Amino acid sequence: MLDVKFIRDNPDLVKKAIRDKNVKLDVGSFLKLDSERRALVTELEKAKAEKNKLSSEIGKLLKEKKDISGIKADIAVLSQKIDEYEPKVEEISKKYATFVYNIPNMPHESVPVGAGPENNKLIKEVGKPPIFKFNPKTHLEIGELLNILDFQRAAKISGSGFALFKGKGAFLERALYNFMLDMHTKKHGYTELFPPFLVNRKSMTGTGQLPKLEEDMYRLKDDDLFLIPTAEVPVTNIHADEVLDEEKLPVCYTAYTACFRREAGSYGKDTKGLMRVHQFDKVELVKFAKPETSYEELEKLLKDAEDVLAALELPYRILALSTGDLSFAASKCYDIELWAPGLKRWLEVSSCSNFTDFQARRANIKYRPKAGKKTEYVHTLNGSGVALARLVIALLETHQNKDGSVNIPKKLRPFMDGLKVIKL
Repeated sequence: MLDVKFIRDNPDLVKKAIRDKNVKLDVGSFLKLDSERRALVTELEKAKAEKNKLSSEIGKLLKEKKDISGIKADIAVLSQKIDEYEPKVEEISKKYATFVYNIPNMPHESVPVGAGPENNKLIKEVGKPPIFKFNPKTHLEIGELLNILDFQRAAKISGSGFALFKGKGAFLERALYNFMLDMHTKKHGYTELFPPFLVNRKSMTGTGQLPKLEEDMYRLKDDDLFLIPTAEVPVTNIHADEVLDEEKLPVCYTAYTACFRREAGSYGKDTKGLMRVHQFDKVELVKFAKPETSYEELEKLLKDAEDVLAALELPYRILALSTGDLSFAASKCYDIELWAPGLKRWLEVSSCSNFTDFQARRANIKYRPKAGKKTEYVHTLNGSGVALARLVIALLETHQNKDGSVNIPKKLRPFMDGLKVIKL
């Protein structure tokens, strides 16, 4: 969440950020609510302080055998006042909390201003989409031909929007996330974690999925736990309510998890095959950094994700997201997209974001600067390193042969027992 003092001092900047992010929120109403809340809290605390002061005087007057009836009457008046103010403060505090948790993060000054994806800025393209001497197959056709993907049986087991990987398909999936974890730990220096796949409401609120995106999450109503939409949630919340040492920053974690998303409202949109599934695998990268170095760390994070795609011999491009396409919690974000020759389209496989102190304020994650200065909020960053469902699409379609077999990239072969080609 944003620093409330910043909102009070910079209402016009916050209003512009909200407009640029296409969020409908009345900052004026929030400031009025904030003012009313502060006035009520001030009156409540004043009444409590006066009551405590008078209560402490009673003992003194009793020792001196003086009349305390007047003080008792004053205390009774204050007690009644406190009883009136407390429910009012509780009620307005709930409204205040709901409001403040729905105010989006401020876009960085370098973010392109625009209404949506059409205003994203192309940063660079790496490699060229392959040119085939035959009509390239889609991953659905390849998966069926090689008997490595089965969507009909997945639907029988779980319903639409799920995938069943079989044989060499399951082997490929496992090889890919092991390959990525090895790269991020051994080459890039991240610490590997294996977090829980279920998290509580506090954790989901800390990273910004709640309250705004609850309808898109899978929730266990009996326990009020959520299946994670990304490893960002459990990994970022590892340090919730903690103070990190400055000399240990940046702290860098990587984690493989399954991810679960309801994809509410996506009916009929890119739902065939692996394009938009409810469960998918992903290797996540999470960083905790000092504010003055967080944008430098974002560029490094982006490069770490790029290394995966370069090693897999896949052409990709990088987009800087516009304000209208930026997520609720992000201050700046790069999307990495892969070309899928069979589908003839670009597919997002990674979003690398800097959240500044937005998540840290919600989750209460601070660091202690050197020289005894007071604690400050860290900046949190994360990115997919990368998401497998769409990575598998691009890999199968890019490295396919005319007969439907698929070549395994050289650097992935050690993770597949030296297998060079997936074929019947």
